[in-house]
Amino acid sequence: MTNATDHKTCDIPIDQAVIDAAQALGRGPTCRLLGIVGAPAAGKSTLTDFLVDTLGERARSVPMDGFHLSQRQLERLGRSQRKGAPDTFDGAGYRALLARVRGAREHSETVYAPGFYRDIEEPIAASLAIGPDTTLVVTEGNYLLLPESPWPDIAAMLDEVWFLHVDDGLREDWLLARHMRFGRSEAEARAWIAATDRPNAERIIACAERADRRLRWNGERIGFVE
Repeated sequence: MTNATDHKTCDIPIDQAVIDAAQALGRGPTCRLLGIVGAPAAGKSTLTDFLVDTLGERARSVPMDGFHLSQRQLERLGRSQRKGAPDTFDGAGYRALLARVRGAREHSETVYAPGFYRDIEEPIAASLAIGPDTTLVVTEGNYLLLPESPWPDIAAMLDEVWFLHVDDGLREDWLLARHMRFGRSEAEARAWIAATDRPNAERIIACAERADRRLRWNGERIGFVE
């Protein structure tokens, strides 16, 4: 089982400057953390997977989506129709995991992290391993720059945060295709986007100025916005 992405990473040109910046972060003697943030379906997982694959064995991915509350907990809390909103994640658990990841190299330990699997719409514990030889962890998620607790504490653990911009129309086309691919009808997908994804996206995009660097994906190429 793998975490599905919406795009084939090999088909997307990434500017060399983006690769160089990620490689520079991972060259130090300690484990560095890079956050990739953006609205739903902006391509965060695609960019993350590309960078980790390009940087090789010393880079690992730890997605925020691994800290989705389970469907059982969402139903218990009455939040199942809001899945993907900030309070449907275990933010405190994510923060604690990143703290462990940062110390893994120093303490020569392997840290196991949860992944999120769209084919079952659930996280699975301990499905990702971050070994003590890891020098760069790329963590991607929607809410890394929110001002409300616990997100500022999470952002403070990251060495850099990059915000990935995509035109809203293009991004919502990708989002519609994703929802339909995983079982929603077109009408159901459009309703979910309008009620849940779009308000979340507006909240996320409003925080873009807090990022250390900004990238733009125009549907053909990803590069820094200087």
